[in-house]
Amino acid sequence: MVEATHRKEWKGFEPNQGEVLAFSPTCPRVRLKSGSAASQNGMRTIDQIETPALLVDLPRLQANILRVQRLAQQSGKYLRPHAKTHKSPALARLQVSCGASGLTVAKVGEAEIFVSEGFTDVFVANEIVSKEKLERLVRLQDRAHISIGVDSIPTAEALVACAGARGARFRVLLECDTGLGRAGVRSVAEALQVGQLIAECPGLRFAGIFTHEGHLYRFSDPEERRQRARQAVEQLQAVREALERIGLECHTVSVGSTPGVDAMASEPSVTEMRPGNYVFFDRMQVRLGARVEDCALSVLATVTGVYRDGRVVIDAGAKALAGDCPFDDRTWGEVVGHPDWTFVAASEEHGMIQLCPGSAAPRVGDKVQILPNHACTCVNMHDELFVCQEGVLVDIWRIAARGKSR
Repeated sequence: MVEATHRKEWKGFEPNQGEVLAFSPTCPRVRLKSGSAASQNGMRTIDQIETPALLVDLPRLQANILRVQRLAQQSGKYLRPHAKTHKSPALARLQVSCGASGLTVAKVGEAEIFVSEGFTDVFVANEIVSKEKLERLVRLQDRAHISIGVDSIPTAEALVACAGARGARFRVLLECDTGLGRAGVRSVAEALQVGQLIAECPGLRFAGIFTHEGHLYRFSDPEERRQRARQAVEQLQAVREALERIGLECHTVSVGSTPGVDAMASEPSVTEMRPGNYVFFDRMQVRLGARVEDCALSVLATVTGVYRDGRVVIDAGAKALAGDCPFDDRTWGEVVGHPDWTFVAASEEHGMIQLCPGSAAPRVGDKVQILPNHACTCVNMHDELFVCQEGVLVDIWRIAARGKSR
């Protein structure tokens, strides 16, 4: 079973929020084992990997994990990373070994995968309403501490019906919309309505409140992001105080987004952070201030065509990179090490790169690395992560939860 080493005991299903968290200062080393997938395939270098393929720069990955874990540690907060970014049990073990208190997932299928791999503390940060999916969560409770989101009376009633039919009990967190405009209660009055129902139902156990401050992605200015993060926390605090007045103690006040990590770490009322993208970073994060040198994920591709008009074709298209083109220039990614090359278009299996006049052209068969726009959706297009260090293949990690959208 995979558990956080700093958690000493459980009171019900509540961690000791007041205890000092122990923290390992280094990530465990990852070495190529004689029986690993990489060694069995006889691959040792990046050039031997068939493309398109996902590469992970191990030193960068470890540095990213450690930086955010230390930030959480120093601010006295639990870190419950969102595993939807990487969907990999091997990478999740690295996060837990560095001090993560548990995992966040978006779907029941993801929860099933990680529990089957030995993870014992999983928060499904979503509203689950179908009888079949709720019954699947009930079955997981025999092997792990499972929490679930709720944001309305109908979603709470679905949990109550399943709990009553199965003799189960759901540990729930109330979701609050703090600016994204997606799921979550949007006022204190709504929060009290749902909270009152939770308080009256023996099948539900209230644990706290959470939000996804994903609207912070809209603000490129760091100070504006900090102000918006502060506003989100103020909204959470108002909900927390109202719920506690009716007897619902909020043990957990949970937030989650990579752009909000630094700002949220300084907020005393926040007890838990749930970023996901921080392990890899991507072009979206670079646009928000992350360093390209910290980006740990890239798509390895092979040049399949070079043409006189400066057009280069590679074997990585929309099915290798996902369809996220969130920038005004509508580019599909960035060619690593070649700022004068522009990734202008993609079809399903082909990527089209345009060289600037005077740029040195590659040759057919050359390998290139593409920094994706959005790491999370890109990972979900692949089966494996090829873990590398200084051009040497270290291991191959299975993306076991890819495609688990139900």
